[in-house]
Amino acid sequence: MTPEAASIASEKLCRLAPIIPVLVVDDAAHAAPLARALVKGGLPVLEVTLRTPAALDVIREMAAVEGGVVGAGTLLTPADVKAAVDAGAKFGVSPGATDRILSACEEADLPLLPGTATASEAMALLERGYTVQKFFPAEANGGAAALKAIGAPIPQVRFCPTGGVSMKNARDYLGLSNVICCGGSWVAPKDMVLAGDWEGITALAAEAAALPRS
Repeated sequence: MTPEAASIASEKLCRLAPIIPVLVVDDAAHAAPLARALVKGGLPVLEVTLRTPAALDVIREMAAVEGGVVGAGTLLTPADVKAAVDAGAKFGVSPGATDRILSACEEADLPLLPGTATASEAMALLERGYTVQKFFPAEANGGAAALKAIGAPIPQVRFCPTGGVSMKNARDYLGLSNVICCGGSWVAPKDMVLAGDWEGITALAAEAAALPRS
């Protein structure tokens, strides 16, 4: 998969909903009901971060949920890419970008949303062919104002800001012309997951799905 093809695939996914849930799941038993709750609320694209021992099993379980598109976040090594693909991930997300991780995803035909934090990083990814990128960590990097400033001289790139994005500030990002969607964890709070409050999570998802985009 070429970087250009990866960006086309990533853009299609990003356009399915204004918010991509960023999920840290400790128990695979929660995977299917959580995915169903989020999809029911209008958020079909799900990023499962590889931050827990159960993450790959969570991806396997969520991959079987009708209407959902499950990807793997926190891809750091080629081994992560292989494990994610084997588990059924349909896309990948990385906090940054290295030649090894980019090449591994291209060779595995896994659309990647590569992370960037600066104009130079965005330019390097654009030079390689990635026109859809993740801006991370968004709030720590200056928030919507910084992303607007970076986007002015690099209008070819569309971003998915993640890191500190919440219902309170999501509109600030989604109102930017260079933002295609946002990633956020607030739609699946740990306490609600542990309590099995799937209806509550569906309500949060529906609220996020209704956010307007530019």
